[in-house]
Amino acid sequence: MAIIIFKEKFMVYHLIGAILIITGIILSSKKKMSKDLTPEQKHILFEEGTEQPGSSSLNYEKREGDYFCVGCGTKLFESNTKYESGSGWPSFFQALPNVFETKIDTLIGSPRTEYHCKKCGGHHGHIFDDGPEPTKKRYCNNGACLIFKPKD
Repeated sequence: MAIIIFKEKFMVYHLIGAILIITGIILSSKKKMSKDLTPEQKHILFEEGTEQPGSSSLNYEKREGDYFCVGCGTKLFESNTKYESGSGWPSFFQALPNVFETKIDTLIGSPRTEYHCKKCGGHHGHIFDDGPEPTKKRYCNNGACLIFKPKD
């Protein structure tokens, strides 16, 4: 019986150690990732904040290229999916496959679909069903959380 208890305790301590190591890696990665971000970017990405409408220069970006997550560099959107929604935020009718995870946000009272970068967990914005064809979706993205790279 004492051997079994010892093995169980050992396994519990081993599991706790693994969790602490994983947590340390995640926190360390987040710290490295966030060291180059502005306070506004950190607020939006990690506290689910929102930039002021009309404040992003990306609202006026018309060049061909790609949009990347400022938190981790993951390619999220292509310029041929960007359109002028009149919302005050850069808007896209389609994201690249498997780059976002979603959850329901009820912060303003009514439910909205919020999306986060799958790789770094950074909050980017909300998805609405009022976009153009072919998807009828509007990915309303905080411009501060995007990096635009023009096509060469």
